[in-house]
Amino acid sequence: MSKATTSSPDSDPNEQLDVIYFAGGCLWGVQEFLKHLPGVKQTEAGRANGTTQSTNTPYDGYAECVKVVFCPEDVSIHSLMDYFFEIIDPYSLNRQGDDVGVKYRTGVYSETPSHLEQVKRYIAARQDREKIVVEVLPLVNYVKSDDEHQDRLTRFPNDYCHIPFDLLHKYKR
Repeated sequence: MSKATTSSPDSDPNEQLDVIYFAGGCLWGVQEFLKHLPGVKQTEAGRANGTTQSTNTPYDGYAECVKVVFCPEDVSIHSLMDYFFEIIDPYSLNRQGDDVGVKYRTGVYSETPSHLEQVKRYIAARQDREKIVVEVLPLVNYVKSDDEHQDRLTRFPNDYCHIPFDLLHKYKR
């Protein structure tokens, strides 16, 4: 399993941590929502599955995403997907709210094949008449966003966000 390369100050050093990446439109709200969830130890704003190694260039195929370091003993992939589906429209292709374009596509990425299998099973179980268009792929490239994008809605709570305000604070600890 993919282990986190970073730890949070309140984590047990013997605790196993996993990493998964969620793309759900503009990353500001996604990060603000996910970082408060039970079992989530750390989040980081970034870009997934593009073709460059810099955030100083155009998006070059990247999806805005949030790296989530979590404790699998405290939160399952299924639960993380339940939370994620609260804040996205899984039927909307390359759009969440007013954010439109390939960089705002929805997706789940991981270096751990079992994570991806669990996500695929979750989506298959939720599939109904309309096709769910959440991308589920191995993580092949990740670039951390600059400091200005990290925890942006914590620092600027009135900035634009496609996620309703009540959902952003639903799980706040």
